[in-house]
Amino acid sequence: MKRLFSFFIISALLVSPSAFAATKKPTVKALKLLTSAGSTDEFAGVVTSGKIIVIFGNKGDKSFARAIDSTGTQIWNIALDPSSASIATAAAVDNSGTVWIAGSTSLLRPLPTPTPSASPLNPDQINPVPDIFSADLDAFSLWSINPVTQSLTQFSYQLKTPVLINALVADKAGLTAVGSSGFIVNTDLKGQISKPIYVGTEATNFESVIRNSDGTITAVGSSSETLGGKKLVGKVDGIIVKVSKLGKITNVVRSSATKALRSWANASPTLLLGGEVITNAKIESSVTKFSTAFIPTWTYRFASTGSTYVSGNSYAFFQSTSAISNFSNWAPKIAQSLLVSFDAKGAINAGYSAPVEQNQVLGLSFSKDLGLLCITASAETVSIFTLN
Repeated sequence: MKRLFSFFIISALLVSPSAFAATKKPTVKALKLLTSAGSTDEFAGVVTSGKIIVIFGNKGDKSFARAIDSTGTQIWNIALDPSSASIATAAAVDNSGTVWIAGSTSLLRPLPTPTPSASPLNPDQINPVPDIFSADLDAFSLWSINPVTQSLTQFSYQLKTPVLINALVADKAGLTAVGSSGFIVNTDLKGQISKPIYVGTEATNFESVIRNSDGTITAVGSSSETLGGKKLVGKVDGIIVKVSKLGKITNVVRSSATKALRSWANASPTLLLGGEVITNAKIESSVTKFSTAFIPTWTYRFASTGSTYVSGNSYAFFQSTSAISNFSNWAPKIAQSLLVSFDAKGAINAGYSAPVEQNQVLGLSFSKDLGLLCITASAETVSIFTLN
């Protein structure tokens, strides 16, 4: 008995005191400013090819792409469609480093207006019928840019009605774009655009898309109509839709909040999803990790302004509006950008924030050369931050 008692005493002395201490909460640290990305009025998004940062956007009715280095020095600036009105709204980079930008344009071009003579002859007093030009942005367009040579190629597909392109992804086999009205379209890396797929009607909106290794597509967004036999649950549901190679719906997962406006706005290839939940006057960012069977493995809701971006298995970026108990020093008085890091089991293990004046969260992406890029905006300027 004495020997057993001695064993417990010795064991207790060998155990580190930290083993009995409560887990220390992480502190939110400051993000590091990398560079400015231009005006908020013109900005649509950012992608990277190597160490080149490509900013795309719209100035008036013309779309553009420009490249900068990590110091903000401009390398090139390209008008995407000089001869017609257009908008650029999504982008991706393929395995070769080629930058692809998706958006909308018009395939109808205005005819040059002839210079009038000083005294035009019109003896019969006939009023001429003007050339009819439609500026409707009813064509899906892809622009391919070599970031080194600046070679630009445009590919377009005429649609019956305009759609807004919300997301574009690329892999070694091709590209997929998604957007409003349940729009999904695939393209090969030569720019050959397939016939679009429409899932539902105007009541369905896709915000993000994943190209799966088996050739299927996983699109996420929101819908207020029945899809794949699954009826509306809330006012608007967040949806996950899997589509086969043949364009058929094979699975639909809907959010379950009965009185909420819900949407999934961002998805990583590992099925980490970020979205928005609005219930009455309450606005939250929702971050959920799904299994390959679309079953939630862990989830969080944070009081926020709603917009949420995710990356890989580990990061969510949003505009936090209240204290988060997982951090020892986070209690914002006004909305403030917050990057949250999760471990493999979904536990929060780190946090980072941009300055208070960065009052908009615009994006989150990962670059092998530049690291994690957090895109924010003040009233006038878009900024890119990285981890310290």
